[in-house]
Amino acid sequence: MVRPMELRHLRYFAAVAEHLSFTAAAQSLGVSQPPLSQQIRDLEVEIGVNLFERSSRRVVLTAAGEDFLGNARAVLAQVSDAVDRARTIGTGAAGILNIGMTSSVLAGPAGCLIRAFEQRFRAVDVRIHEMAPTDQIAALKANRTDLSFLRSPPEDPDLVAHMAWPERLCVAVPREHALAAGRSVAIDVFRSEPLISLGLESSRFAADIYHACIQRGFTPSISQQVNEASSLINLVAAGFGLAIIPEFVGRARHPDVVVLPIKPSFLSADVYALHHTRRNPVIDNFLALIREEAPGLIARFQKR
Repeated sequence: MVRPMELRHLRYFAAVAEHLSFTAAAQSLGVSQPPLSQQIRDLEVEIGVNLFERSSRRVVLTAAGEDFLGNARAVLAQVSDAVDRARTIGTGAAGILNIGMTSSVLAGPAGCLIRAFEQRFRAVDVRIHEMAPTDQIAALKANRTDLSFLRSPPEDPDLVAHMAWPERLCVAVPREHALAAGRSVAIDVFRSEPLISLGLESSRFAADIYHACIQRGFTPSISQQVNEASSLINLVAAGFGLAIIPEFVGRARHPDVVVLPIKPSFLSADVYALHHTRRNPVIDNFLALIREEAPGLIARFQKR
């Protein structure tokens, strides 16, 4: 009984067709000649035609063999490509990486990290999705994104958080404000100064700041709530109040705004990389790159 055609048959046939010698083909494949000859005979029986003309002097492809060779090589090439693709995906060197983040995170080293990752893993398609923190969590849990950058990650058994980089908090002050002449701002200033905040319902980070003020014995008076960190600085410039912002958001200079550190330190704006509990080699590679590149990037950003 002839066994059904297998990839082995195609590899053996292609080797014989290349060398036009059963002996040379067997040597190139690292097999003995009798099993090789039997495999070719089995292949010809299954197909129902001779693929080679054999004589004591030579081996020649038949017309059917010539035609079959092109298709056999195409199949073997496709299988080789599929194997290579599976290996690169399995090691995280290829695939798609959907990343959710806010604009305030992009103000820091996130963009540089993503660019460095793209240059190192060129077969990975990185797609950035700018969205509110609450939407990021929903997207992660619905598998619409693979990774998120958040400042106040939730405690969720389905998600894993890794510290991506540290970031301090600062206060944005109108340039004409009396506080602008100082070197720092105390958080207690918000006992009397209006606070411009990110939305308390959409940003856990903003909610953490609000509740930390309450724990210090006062409830901040929020004059405006916005969705984007860049809007905080614009409203400060317009005179709506002061804003507590992450350090690197303050790098987006505004001529009418002064950014000062909070002294003593008050919470932090540390950024975390958040992903699902399932293993993903692409994410593993990205996290490894963060550990490698983030410290140097942070040092450069803080010198600017």
